[in-house]
Amino acid sequence: MLGGARSGKSAFAEQQATQSGLSVLYIATAHAGDGEMAQRIAHHRARRPENWTSLEVPLHLAQALQQNATADSCIIVDCLTLWLTNLFFAGHAAAQAEAGEAIDCPLLTKEINNLLEIFPQLPGRILFVSNEVGWGIVPEKPVARAFADEQGRLNQQVAAACNRVSLVVAGILVELKRN
Repeated sequence: MLGGARSGKSAFAEQQATQSGLSVLYIATAHAGDGEMAQRIAHHRARRPENWTSLEVPLHLAQALQQNATADSCIIVDCLTLWLTNLFFAGHAAAQAEAGEAIDCPLLTKEINNLLEIFPQLPGRILFVSNEVGWGIVPEKPVARAFADEQGRLNQQVAAACNRVSLVVAGILVELKRN
């Protein structure tokens, strides 16, 4: 599920998970760094059915997917953008970009490669939620430009490996790819 901020992509992923008839695991990649983010997280939690399991995974997403994917499960990963943000700052890619250096971040590279390698082989259904950040103006700050580049590359790589890719715009689902 790709889309802009507040486009409805998480709600569509949640709807698909509910309709799957499978047990649902919600992997949340966000952490509440401030009050506003805590409110966003609370809003997402309040929407989830009580029978869903939740897991907070800020960095090691491939490992969590590998440990939790089963044939009778549907996993929502919400969202790849926040996961990439966590990697960007934990692995010092943000500091490198801000300093005008090329990004050479082993944590970022390792975790993305692990995800791309493992998820197509996993049992069950996995729904990724991710922001489409490349439709706006080119960001002014080097770190924001580097992040937008990395997010675009990540979205392309994940979409290429997925059987189905959808875009949500203004609450409307648009099918981009279906195998």
